[in-house]
Amino acid sequence: MSSASDAVGLRRARFARRLPATLAALAGPHHGAVSLPLHLAWSGLREFDLDHPRLRMSCYRIALAEGSHDDLVEYLNRDLILAMWPILRTLISRDIRDVWENAFGELKELDD
Repeated sequence: MSSASDAVGLRRARFARRLPATLAALAGPHHGAVSLPLHLAWSGLREFDLDHPRLRMSCYRIALAEGSHDDLVEYLNRDLILAMWPILRTLISRDIRDVWENAFGELKELDD
């Protein structure tokens, strides 16, 4: 039988495999409309206007939770994730937050 810590480790490994090499690799749009692909549309919403903070936050939450490496690079933007991280980190799972902050020290510094 698996322990809870084994499950946490597996989830975190899954998120870690998707990470970009650097935050600079996040070359997604900075503003305007974004249409996420169908495999990320689990919430039913696919269209996001990045110029609206709530929609931008929703888009990033979905991409971080469900996106592949390629999705993250295509739809997330380095400058936006840095600006949003202090709030975004409270809206995503602990597993995602810890993986991203451990990989990218500049994110962890935003919360210190």
